[in-house]
Amino acid sequence: MKVGILGTSDIAFRRFLPALKKCGDITYAGVASRTPEKGRPFREQYVGEIYDGYDTLLADESIDAVYVPLPPALHAQWGERVLEAGKHLLMEKPFTTCPEDTEKLLSLAKEKGLAVHENYMFLYHSQLQKIKDLIAAGELGDIRLYRMAFGFPKRGGNDFRYVKALGGGALLDCGGYPVRLALELLGQSAQVVQAKLTTPVGYEVDLYGSAVLENEAGQCAQISFGMDNAYQCQLEVWGSKATLIAPRIFTAGVDVKPGLILRTSTGESAMELPADDQFLHSIERFKKSVEDKAAREDMYMAIRLQAQLQGMVFEKGEGK
Repeated sequence: MKVGILGTSDIAFRRFLPALKKCGDITYAGVASRTPEKGRPFREQYVGEIYDGYDTLLADESIDAVYVPLPPALHAQWGERVLEAGKHLLMEKPFTTCPEDTEKLLSLAKEKGLAVHENYMFLYHSQLQKIKDLIAAGELGDIRLYRMAFGFPKRGGNDFRYVKALGGGALLDCGGYPVRLALELLGQSAQVVQAKLTTPVGYEVDLYGSAVLENEAGQCAQISFGMDNAYQCQLEVWGSKATLIAPRIFTAGVDVKPGLILRTSTGESAMELPADDQFLHSIERFKKSVEDKAAREDMYMAIRLQAQLQGMVFEKGEGK
């Protein structure tokens, strides 16, 4: 499979391409930019072509798939162009900025028999499977509550996250992570019970928020997120016998050995897990969707449900 990139984003340079190099059966074709000089570091570091504009890359018939790490407001437009060009689509999160645009892309992908992928990398880190195994083995007892939090201090400059026209806002950025984790742990019946988004005076997007989700079995997840917050990146699973805490659930980089904390009424124990490359495994999952129709259909459904849940958080959080 030959992959091209739309845009010279930092995440493409620092995270995507190092992971892609580890995939022996995937080839990097090149990067497209409206200002070719921005592509020079990509060519110097990773070889590949520098395409003069996005349309030039999409016209290259040798390219099988395209990675889109553009600002969220551009995802629907360029995701559609990628699929219309007959290429598989690996999209940075969020897939689009609204459920309607997401459904349009999913319908187009299914019509053309193409794979799509939303790059929530943490789902493919081995620590999440370890947590699921502990829950399934009954180590925590009956699950009473999930808590997920992801937030970070305010970023400087002209960061797109604070610009409404570019698809900014805490929900679409850091909020998508706990929503996606809640969906993973609660299952497909998850629904948003209540939500709150806060847009302070002087801002055009939400800077922080929270929500409660519940599944048909009555299990509940409390989520919180923000991009003007003290840093937090944690999952807490509260059971009848023990509580499990994962302090680096979303951002365990390739060199990080994440730890888990298990608390009971008699004490606390910690376990160190092996480092893992969640970006690599996310790309591998995308490749599986390209090759396997059942995996492709599963991803369609996961992306659809994620978009619906984020839409519910937005509607309830904005009081609509």
